Amino acid sequence: MSRRPRRSGSAPAWRRRTLLAGWLCAGALIVGRSFQVQVLDAGEWRERAELQHLDSEEIPAARGAILDRNGVPLVVSRERFEIAVATNELRASQKDSLLTILRDELKVPASRLRRVERAGADDREWVVLGSRFGPTARQRVRRFHGVHVTRMLTREMPYGDLALGLLGREVDGVWRGGIEQAFDEHLAGHPGREQKAMDNAGRAIPGQTVTLRDPVPGGSVTLTIDVDLQEISEDVLADAIAEHEARGGDLLVLDPFTGEVLALASIQQGNTNALSAINAPYEPGSTLKPFTVVAALEEGVAALEDSVDIGMGYWNFDGRALRDTHGSGVITFAEALQESSNIGIAKMALPLTPEEQYANLRDFGFGSPTGLPLPGETSGRLPHPEEWSRPTPQSLAIGYEISVTPLQMTLAYGALANGGQLMEPRIVRETTTASGERERFEPRVLRRVTTPAITREISEVLVRVVEDGTGTRAQLGPYQVAGKSGTAKIAERGGYGGQYFASFVGYFPADDPQIVVYAKLDAPRGGEYYGGAVAAPLIRATMEAALASRESPLSRARLVRSNRVATRPAASGEDLLDSRFVTTEGEPPAAASTADGARVPDVRGLTPRSAIRRLHAAGYRVSYDQSGPVIGTVPGAGSRLQPGDTVRLRVRGGGP
Repeated sequence: MSRRPRRSGSAPAWRRRTLLAGWLCAGALIVGRSFQVQVLDAGEWRERAELQHLDSEEIPAARGAILDRNGVPLVVSRERFEIAVATNELRASQKDSLLTILRDELKVPASRLRRVERAGADDREWVVLGSRFGPTARQRVRRFHGVHVTRMLTREMPYGDLALGLLGREVDGVWRGGIEQAFDEHLAGHPGREQKAMDNAGRAIPGQTVTLRDPVPGGSVTLTIDVDLQEISEDVLADAIAEHEARGGDLLVLDPFTGEVLALASIQQGNTNALSAINAPYEPGSTLKPFTVVAALEEGVAALEDSVDIGMGYWNFDGRALRDTHGSGVITFAEALQESSNIGIAKMALPLTPEEQYANLRDFGFGSPTGLPLPGETSGRLPHPEEWSRPTPQSLAIGYEISVTPLQMTLAYGALANGGQLMEPRIVRETTTASGERERFEPRVLRRVTTPAITREISEVLVRVVEDGTGTRAQLGPYQVAGKSGTAKIAERGGYGGQYFASFVGYFPADDPQIVVYAKLDAPRGGEYYGGAVAAPLIRATMEAALASRESPLSRARLVRSNRVATRPAASGEDLLDSRFVTTEGEPPAAASTADGARVPDVRGLTPRSAIRRLHAAGYRVSYDQSGPVIGTVPGAGSRLQPGDTVRLRVRGGGP
């Protein structure tokens, strides 16, 4: 049997069959994979393809505003847009239309317009037109190719660093301190989301942006703070610190019947961002003495008319040596409080049990937080009777071995002013959501701490403190002021050095109190360091400002009644706060009796806060609506006006 001869160069049959089978399998895999991709998984791949040309990003929500009691913005969020042009991306057919809008509607400077106009198709120039455009400008240019819009949200404080410690601020993207931190969730709002169509170079296609979810702006917070009083308080405190070379201080203004904080200023080591009024307790000294008197009257162990022998001004009791700077012999307890006798008040506390003395101070709010909704508040220290040593009752009676915060002391005097009720402090009047839902925070009485009869007795003595005692520098024209000074040594390194806390607390009008004012200077230097000398003038200056402020929280009608029953005539030169400022509510102040009036001072170049102080000191009310350097007044400097008339500030960037 003969074999068929094999052709030279031809492959064996098995190899051909193997190759054919391989091609068939590869083809089957390709067809199968194509079927899977184009039919079975078509939806998934279509979605992936679309996502490659779409970009989704978050739209930040505008943070809510913080307002003063009259709706004046203290902190606001502004939506601004930066508009820039990539000249090589501009379409020739749109260029003229874009330039017209930029010139006529957006008022872009001519120099920047020329850069856009002269750029050719091959020029790769990036022209920033501005970064302060509003939402309308954004809408007008979004449809143009080559125009890039960047949204920005800025947090602005129209009054600069006013009340900075109280308001709080952003630190490394986190809101720290004050209202910003305490009400962060309410102010923050909820971000939205938008989707952009992208070209093959990864750039957004103009006009191809869709908002998937609108951002919801944050709610607003309305404070009890009065912006005028806050400005004046900070200026008065800063001037006093500078004058007496003190290391810091605090000044508070409070409505005794509602617990509303009208002003809260703290400065420490030159830092206006401090909040020592609630987080830096101190030994108060003599400002605590009225509460020792209240305890004795409440428990019936003494009366103001009772006599006490203070000897020659020196008394050693259980190892505690007490001295009086003035007075000797037998005096009444009322005179002991008026003259701030350490010995007289310490002896008044002798019949009190530790439990009675402790309970009285505790009832007035000492030793526990006030509940003010701000982070960082401390409770101070009121030791329990189990911790007392033998001299502790007498130390507590005159304001030592206890630490209190300025806010606690202000609230305690508020209870003396309102007839014996300790109020919960309020710094927030209401919150409002973006949809307009309001939550109002109403005044709340914590407890009754004494009777109206006892507070009237105490107030009569505190009026004499201001009339004839250590607080004469707090006198306020024809109005009666009730108050008490305090001068306490500062404890350092386990002992007491040569520095002092100088403080004064007062309320007015004494017969119908409307505000309580607290002032303290830490370690004043120079010849004067007593509370009545360095702190009492701050009380007067602040009360004057409250009377003259443009949106005064005081009731003019009630002041008229108080002025009529005042028993002390105004001293010479003390007529600034007479009936010119005392009118019925809603009415303008009456003109002064002088025929020609006084000239408006020149306040050009000053800050609004400094200008306001100068105009208030001249007896005028002030109106203004934004911050910035003062460029004049309406009427102008030198014009003659009657004290009590309103002067409007003109600031750079403001109206005519």
